[in-house]
This record gives sequence, structure tokens and C-alpha cells, in this order.
Amino acid sequence: MTEPGVAGSGRDSEAVSRFVESFAAQLVEAGMQRMAARVFAALLASDAGALTSAELGEQLQVSPAAVSGAVRYLSQVHMVSREREPGSRRERYRVHSDQWYEALTNRDAILKRWAQTLRVGVDSLGVESPGGQRIAETLAFFEYLEGELTNLMDRWREERAKTFGQDS
Repeated sequence: MTEPGVAGSGRDSEAVSRFVESFAAQLVEAGMQRMAARVFAALLASDAGALTSAELGEQLQVSPAAVSGAVRYLSQVHMVSREREPGSRRERYRVHSDQWYEALTNRDAILKRWAQTLRVGVDSLGVESPGGQRIAETLAFFEYLEGELTNLMDRWREERAKTFGQDS
């Protein structure tokens, strides 16, 4: 299978395909939807970091509907973005170099919402009840994670700038 735009690039299309399928399988093991994992891995491995639905379908040997559903999910979790091709109505799907940062930052917002709900749960059940204690411990864990994630993201921005010369 040849990635669109790979011909003449010196890339081994079979090796690229093996990587895409291998990394996608690992993402699936971690809980990501199978088609979303394949689309994400294909975008990550592409030279341009962006492909059209037709290019993804051709590379992955799947239907446009399968690509569309995968991109919808990946957009919702901030792992890819949609953009119009200049002078065309076709959309390209792009993975950015900071996709992991964006995805984790989005998870931080989810943790905050969960923490708010857990506080209500602790208040409703009472911290002395067994259920209230479990919820209080879960709340403490999410609050801890939130603080650590913020510090981790700050350190990553510094490391990224130092390593890759990019400001975040």
C-alpha cells in the first residue's frame, strides 16, 4: 500500500504500512476505536501530516464513511483538525506536532468536570459512608492528577522549545 505522495520520497511504503497498523493496534489496546487509531497513525506517519478522506481511504483500504466517523471522533478529542484545501471544497485532516499536548489538555478539562461531580457525590453520600469514602478518594486522585498534569504540561513546553526550537 502506497501513501499518497510517497512515491519518489525514498520511503518504504510497506514499512510505513506496518508501522501504521502496529501503532494503531497499540492504540486500540489502550482503548481507542480501531478505525480512529488507524486514521490517526496514518496521519502521524504521513510526510505532510495531512491527508484527504480519499487519500486516507486509499491508504487504509476503507470507505469514506469509515474515515468520516474516525475523523469525527479524533476531532472531538482534539487529536486532528479539519482544514479546507485552498481553492477546493475538499477537506484535509491534519495532525499537529502538539496533538498529545492538546489531547491531554482536553482530558484536564474532563478531570475538572468529573471532580465537580465527585464533590457533589461526597456531599450527597457523606464522607463517612463507604461509598462516600471511595468517591472522596477518587476525587483526591483526580485533584492530584490535575495539579500534576498542569506542571507536566508546563515542563513539556519548556522541553519542547529546548529540544525542537519551537515555542508553544
